[in-house]
Amino acid sequence: MTTLVTAAQIAQVRRMVAEPLAATYTDALIVGFIEKYPLLDTLGEEPFLWIAGVPPTSTINTEWIPTYDLNAAAADIWDEKATTVAANYDFSADGGTYNRKQQFDMYSQQGRHYRSRRVIRTIRMVQSPEEPGADAIAIVNVNNPYE
Repeated sequence: MTTLVTAAQIAQVRRMVAEPLAATYTDALIVGFIEKYPLLDTLGEEPFLWIAGVPPTSTINTEWIPTYDLNAAAADIWDEKATTVAANYDFSADGGTYNRKQQFDMYSQQGRHYRSRRVIRTIRMVQSPEEPGADAIAIVNVNNPYE
């Protein structure tokens, strides 16, 4: 299967998550994180075209220029890295103090840092069937649908 993610995007995410080598995060794993967050391209094209039906289906939009939210992908990787050290705890032994929890705190902080820089996404909802005289289109913030 071919990916639309470029080597430059993979390299950028590697720099964002401090993983210069493919020992822990292979290129394929990073591509998986990146592909979870496709965006509208510069021309306003969506990555998928929806086909009406029950249930509706989607097809790849061949006009879409591959564009991804790399900050969201980096945030996911930092969050995953934080879970790997979540069991670390601070302790004292033989006159020394070991603050191992700091690693979890820093990984979590980096996850919050990149999540705060992700692209704000909205979706258009269309009521069906449409109520007579009602505005049937609403914009919903995907990041917080309760807004």
